[in-house]
Amino acid sequence: MQRTHFTNNLDNMIGKEVIISGWVHDVRFLGGINFMLLRDIGGMVQITILKKNTDKKIIDIVAKTHQEDTVSVKGTVVESKISKSGYEIIPKEIEIISRASVPLPLDPREVTPTNFDTRLDNRILDLRKPENLAIFKIESNLMFFIHEWLRNKNFINVNTPCLMGGASESGSEVFKVEYFGDKTFLRQDPQLHRQLMMQTGFDKIYDLGPNWRAEPSFTTRHLTEFRSVAVEMSFIKDEYDVMKVQEELSIYIIKKTVEYCEKELELLKKEVNIPKKRFPILKFPDIYKILEEFGQKITFGEDYDRESEKLLSNYIKEKYGHEFFFVNKFPYKIKPFYVMKDDDVQWARSVDMVFKGLEQSSGGQREHRYDKIIEQIKEKKMNPKQLEWFTNPFKFGSVPHGGFAIGIERFTQKLLDLDNVRETTLFPRDPKRIIP
Repeated sequence: MQRTHFTNNLDNMIGKEVIISGWVHDVRFLGGINFMLLRDIGGMVQITILKKNTDKKIIDIVAKTHQEDTVSVKGTVVESKISKSGYEIIPKEIEIISRASVPLPLDPREVTPTNFDTRLDNRILDLRKPENLAIFKIESNLMFFIHEWLRNKNFINVNTPCLMGGASESGSEVFKVEYFGDKTFLRQDPQLHRQLMMQTGFDKIYDLGPNWRAEPSFTTRHLTEFRSVAVEMSFIKDEYDVMKVQEELSIYIIKKTVEYCEKELELLKKEVNIPKKRFPILKFPDIYKILEEFGQKITFGEDYDRESEKLLSNYIKEKYGHEFFFVNKFPYKIKPFYVMKDDDVQWARSVDMVFKGLEQSSGGQREHRYDKIIEQIKEKKMNPKQLEWFTNPFKFGSVPHGGFAIGIERFTQKLLDLDNVRETTLFPRDPKRIIP
């Protein structure tokens, strides 16, 4: 049988015949009446089998049906006071497409709780859970809204290389890849190529794609492979121009998500707040004083830690009632060579955006002056010769520029208040997980 409808477009089909296809979410046998819940991309619909007026062949098929079997059902849509959708299907024919092995390694209904590792080991079954589908529908829409806002603001979508001839940041772990007998790296961030794009005259670009970091971290917020939207723009005045774009983009995609993902948010029992404009800004070295008020002593000139990030988030929430804030003017010594120094050179024009207690993006103003770039490469004890592919184009008329990169999985995680970033990753990659 060829599917004619999905479970979420049956509202106007009362009294009409349809064919739907999907997975058996549940089967219930109640004496003279049996129920089958059929699940597809649109949701669920109840198939009602009245024994007294249903063909015995159908009754026998249903009796042998198990959870997660795939089926097609031809039947008439009728109104129902019992079903949540307000309608059900009275079957005329049921076709078993494929049988699911029993017992299942996990229950997508979550009637029986499953530990997280088992869920990830059996990710295909895990993703059949309607709530998980809702997460990825929301994430998909987030990426669409990102594209939409940036394109409406005349940003050009580009695709930068994932294979790098050299690491883009000193001190960060990179994955080495054999490349025709030579050594190359998976990119940590499309940072350097984005900056080169500013030297082409493309003016405003973004790259939405994968990144890799070989950090042996097992936290609930780290992955070894993740996606980000990396944005770069030319002829900026300073890092505050970059912050303005991040703020407007973040507000837009959250507002659109609330507007277009109502059903998914309802299924997840999640109420999302649309942020107010003007994200608060905290700057170094003032941050040291703020943290000290909370009993957190950070050595002057050093970066703050994870606990401090949470404290600063609580401070912002209490003082401004905001879930977002920016951190600006990080210590230069902890930042990569391409970051522009502030007028007071111990600080950098480097910006993080924090959302609900977790860093979401890193960015700011880049150094565009050739002599300064070379100077900073040497200062970071890197080899200028190995970076000539990047630095030489800055000899030919460079422009003030800056940008940022927002992690897609992390942003979705905090938007939906999920405990683990792996919940927003189809097939998570971490130091101990490379399959499925």
